[in-house]
Amino acid sequence: MDLPVMPPVKPMLAKSVKKIPPGMHYEAKWDGFRAIVHRDGDEVVIGSRTGKPLTRYFPELAARFLDLLPERCVVDGEIVIAHEGRLDFDRLTERIHPADSRVRMLAERTPASFVAFDVLALGDESLLDAPLKARREKLEEALAGVRPPVHLAPSTTDVALAQEWFEQYEGAGLDGIVAKPLDLPYRPDTRLMYKIKHERTADVVVAGYRFHKSGPVVGSLLLGLYDGSGALQHVGVCAAFSMKKREELVEELEPLRMEDVSEHPWARWAEEAAHESARLPGAPSRWSGKKDLSWVALRPERVVEVAYDHMEGDRFRHTAQFRRWRPDREPSGCTYEQLEEPVRYDLDEVLSAPGR
Repeated sequence: MDLPVMPPVKPMLAKSVKKIPPGMHYEAKWDGFRAIVHRDGDEVVIGSRTGKPLTRYFPELAARFLDLLPERCVVDGEIVIAHEGRLDFDRLTERIHPADSRVRMLAERTPASFVAFDVLALGDESLLDAPLKARREKLEEALAGVRPPVHLAPSTTDVALAQEWFEQYEGAGLDGIVAKPLDLPYRPDTRLMYKIKHERTADVVVAGYRFHKSGPVVGSLLLGLYDGSGALQHVGVCAAFSMKKREELVEELEPLRMEDVSEHPWARWAEEAAHESARLPGAPSRWSGKKDLSWVALRPERVVEVAYDHMEGDRFRHTAQFRRWRPDREPSGCTYEQLEEPVRYDLDEVLSAPGR
């Protein structure tokens, strides 16, 4: 492979802001695997956000890139999997599997798509220093008439339309909006763009915690919600505390600590089979590797209000943010019913949006 921009390349990133800034280029924020695709003739390399190759996990895309991408190019985008008109991140993570036979079986059963939104090189020309407006024009020209599983991300410079997308597209499983300055050059691994994500709050039960990697202080709180059967389901964690707060939490939660965990709702967390019928902390994960997933069990008696962006099935998609303790709430009242559900929106309509 001999391209003007060679792998590995870490993608340009975005920093969070509360509101959509005016006067920019806007796109939907896709909830998938960020990927930079290098193609040079018959050679294809799919690089992840960290620069590590993803090529072996998406053989169906690697094959189609030979038909659908320019012969020599470097394209930035997102790998996604759709299910019933929505993005499905769980099905996407199933691809990260050591067995090639399983990867290829899943590639046939739940094929992935690629949504392109930037171009770093075409032919012998590096576009890293070109402004976003020029790169977008070249990308549109290069992908004119492209067909699935490759898609050109809809875009607009109309902030009012971007606000409509922000409100509507969550129903198709998208994350929010990305805003990019029109004169922005491409700067790998640098947060020069802006992301605007949804935020909601929920009252959840604190049923345990994990220690921080630095020592015997709280790393994250384990959160639960009661389902319709009355079972407490593990829905995620909240973290990002100051070191002082981490130390205080150990002392504050000590009276709830359970030495005998046999009566805890998640007592079977260490049994692999138990994870097939319930959401428990410490589920086996291809992402965690050798990471210690053990945790300290607490009597599920305290309620905390957390902020979250959206749900992936029956859990928080990302780490929730601590807002405040809720001593006025009973744990039994912390159910899934309180969660706001976005109005469903078909992913095909997102991908076919003309923009302006």
